[in-house]
Amino acid sequence: MDRLFYTARDEEIVNGEATDIYFLRTVDVLKAAGLDKVKVRAEFHVVNLPRNYKWAVFAGLKEVINLTVTKELPITIYAMPEGTLFKANEPIMVIEGNYADFAVYETTFLGILRHYSSVASKAARIKKLAGDKACIFFGARVVHPAIQPMVDRASYIGGCDGVAGVIGARLLGIKPSGTMPHALMIVFRHATGDHTLAWTWFDKVMPGDVPRIVLVDTFFDEREEAMTAAKLLGDRLYGVRLDTPSSRRGNMEAIAREVRWTLDLAGYKNVKILISGGVDEDDVVKLRDVADMFGVGTSIAFPPSVDISMDIVEAYDEKGGRWVPITKRGKLPGFKQVYRCRGTLDDQVVPWGVEPAPCPDGSKPVPLLRKFVDNGRAVEPIPSDQEIRSYVLEQLKYAEM
Repeated sequence: MDRLFYTARDEEIVNGEATDIYFLRTVDVLKAAGLDKVKVRAEFHVVNLPRNYKWAVFAGLKEVINLTVTKELPITIYAMPEGTLFKANEPIMVIEGNYADFAVYETTFLGILRHYSSVASKAARIKKLAGDKACIFFGARVVHPAIQPMVDRASYIGGCDGVAGVIGARLLGIKPSGTMPHALMIVFRHATGDHTLAWTWFDKVMPGDVPRIVLVDTFFDEREEAMTAAKLLGDRLYGVRLDTPSSRRGNMEAIAREVRWTLDLAGYKNVKILISGGVDEDDVVKLRDVADMFGVGTSIAFPPSVDISMDIVEAYDEKGGRWVPITKRGKLPGFKQVYRCRGTLDDQVVPWGVEPAPCPDGSKPVPLLRKFVDNGRAVEPIPSDQEIRSYVLEQLKYAEM
């Protein structure tokens, strides 16, 4: 094998090799038939969102544009801005160009958008439920290391307040967030007989800007360990982490309330509680009034799939000089625009060029699809990851679960 890991190299993705075989065969057939110059518009959309989802987050556009511009694909891309909350049956991206020029990239574009949007949407749902409580993505260990940074980015722009992955954080331009593993206490207990030395050594070794968050469930009762940590570190203790309840007593809510009560009673109201270990939406709802932070991994890293698909919706008639609506059965033909009333997720999908109805307050709705690439050239700057995240958080204020 010519590589260490079963992952595609950048150049293989850019050259269209990360594709399904039937697209390569399709291009061969079109070229042989002299139809490789047929111009189409292909729409990306979701027919059915995951169960109980009213919306999803559109993510991954930056990588689609990077690939398109790097390869100089002769296509034009219209899309919602990355981070836009969208609904089922709304066009989120449209490619215009000779079908044979981008056919082999359908697999790659869909893979990027589906994976990104699935992770970002789940992160947004968790953050929406957590409210003003911090949510840190702990999912680096859940995915193949080759895609850790991508999943970190998706979770961050979806709303997570930080990520634990070192490379992902570096690419995002933020500091990685994390605490300490059980292994640290186990090694200290084996070598010294006192696992609490792990906490004091952590305090001694770590730079001042690293929050002192102590894991308090390795050997003894969480309430007792939390008190011991508070006494040892004093004002330097930022928080305590409660993890993996299913391997012990199992009732995380009861454990967290015991710890909070005991710390408050002893005058340690400033010590925060971080809860991790199998956290999902229901857990956040149950624990958000007692927890200050959540560490969430698997539920975000392996979320319900936002099944984005691509379908040709128009083809260009060279002789007639016009676009002709055409698509497969079960889909709506024609180039479309999505309009949204400001401060809402109230949308209208209309044929391109058709004026939408006014908003209930009489204002004019805003078009969501914009031109980002024109014949292989980027024509609109891509916002920073921090700006995309802020855009998502702003929409979450009025999004309903």
